[in-house]
Amino acid sequence: MKIIVNDQPITLSAPLTIQQLLEHIQRTQSGTALAVNQTIIPRSEWHIHQINDGDNILLFQAIAGG
Repeated sequence: MKIIVNDQPITLSAPLTIQQLLEHIQRTQSGTALAVNQTIIPRSEWHIHQINDGDNILLFQAIAGG
C-alpha cells in the first residue's frame, strides 16, 4: 500500500489506522493536526480511521495565537 505523508511517499506492508501510522513514523507529539485527502480528521477518530491506498496525508503542528 502506498501513501503520501507531507509530500513524501511511504510504502506500508499492511493497512493501518491513523494512530498506528503516527506511531510507525514516530510523530505522536501533542499539538499535531492531520488531514487525509484535504479533510481534517478529529483526534478522537485517529484510533479508528483506516488509511487507504493512495491517501494523501498532511501532518502539521497546531499553533495557538492571536
